[in-house]
Amino acid sequence: MKNKIRFAACVAACTAAIAAAQDKPHEKLAFDIYRELIEIQTVTDRGDTGQAADAMAARLKAAGFTDEDVRVFKPAPRKGNLVARLRGTGARKPILLMAHIDVVEAKREDWTSDPFKLVEKDGFYYARGSTDDKFMASAFVANLIRYKQEGFRPDRDLVLVLETDEEIGDANGLGIQWLIKNHHDLLDADFALNEGAGVGLKDGKPLRIGVQTSEKIYVTYQLEARDKGGHSSQPGQENAIYRLAAALTRLSKHQFPVHLNETTRAWLVRAAALEDARTGADMRSVASAKPDPAAVARLSAKPPYNAQLRTTCVATMVNAGHAANALPQSARATVNCRVLPNESPADVEKTLARVIGDDKIAITVAEVPGRSGPSPLRPDVMGTIEKVGAPFWPGAPVIPSMSAGATDGRFLRAAGIPTYGHGGGAFEIDENRAHGKDERMPVKSFYQGLEYLYQLVKALAS
Repeated sequence: MKNKIRFAACVAACTAAIAAAQDKPHEKLAFDIYRELIEIQTVTDRGDTGQAADAMAARLKAAGFTDEDVRVFKPAPRKGNLVARLRGTGARKPILLMAHIDVVEAKREDWTSDPFKLVEKDGFYYARGSTDDKFMASAFVANLIRYKQEGFRPDRDLVLVLETDEEIGDANGLGIQWLIKNHHDLLDADFALNEGAGVGLKDGKPLRIGVQTSEKIYVTYQLEARDKGGHSSQPGQENAIYRLAAALTRLSKHQFPVHLNETTRAWLVRAAALEDARTGADMRSVASAKPDPAAVARLSAKPPYNAQLRTTCVATMVNAGHAANALPQSARATVNCRVLPNESPADVEKTLARVIGDDKIAITVAEVPGRSGPSPLRPDVMGTIEKVGAPFWPGAPVIPSMSAGATDGRFLRAAGIPTYGHGGGAFEIDENRAHGKDERMPVKSFYQGLEYLYQLVKALAS
């Protein structure tokens, strides 16, 4: 009962503090930046991230940053990236603060309000990009201005990177890949903070503080069976559709082996306490030196857990034949693989060939993004997150995670910059509206996360 009273008192005090914070100049500035950035339409294929980068550059320059330290790069029409630097003493290598400023499409008829206008309602800020990823971008800009106003001089440079085209995996090489290729010197850093994980709440209570330190590699393969075809009235033994279907059936029955890394092993151990008794015991067993095969089987039957244990490959699209009354001349399938960062896509391709077991089916690589290994669980980073986060989210453990999806952090890791996905926002674990209808940011989490990132970056840079 005493713990419940203390927690309630803490929540009440925190809520009061956040309400008061909204009246502070730096909080108002942060909100104004947030609204401005959200209301600049930056949908990947029709928006203008160049305009957004210019707007954030203007904010920084108005606060006293020089032209030398605020640079906007526009590698193509409507595409913009910003790199800004708060200079420190240079005693240590810089920290990168990265966020993307493009967003996915949102249709007005699908939403209860205009997705490209910031609307406050029922304790939330509604808008496309309100969580992914314009909160983090706005927080970094506002906090950089706050540091400048305070005369804060860290012992390392703080380098802000706002980049384009993350939502399409930087497919055209105009975002973070362009910056790495053309301005690597501006990005040289000890490590980076990026999106990827946040604070999980359960009915408002802090459950876990997530830090994404690893990502799977996104690889797409094309399988194709070909045949001479002919009239459907005279079918023979060969049929491209049957051949491909048989191959996909064999693939559906294959499981890649369990292969843990530092991040996934730590996740299994630390997150076990947050699960039900059976699942928690299975997680601890799988992380042990001698996993119980039954525990492995039970976790593997649950897709979110299975994705953390092994590489996965799944058929996602099929295209076959050319006429209802003709034998198929070709049958093609798209197979999407999410490869563990400590495994090789080339080895996965060999496994696919072995499992399919048919040399008449061609396997080609349709898409292979850059490979990157896990970021180390550095005590200076993880320990600082734990220390700074404790007063904000009492009792919530810091848990590293591997993303089965992808962020642009993989490109930084491939370039030799350890990257930690840690956005500072707190959300209910059962609600994720990013990319969906009525995306929203809790007002409380906005101001709380803003102050948390301010304190965290200051601690990491001091």
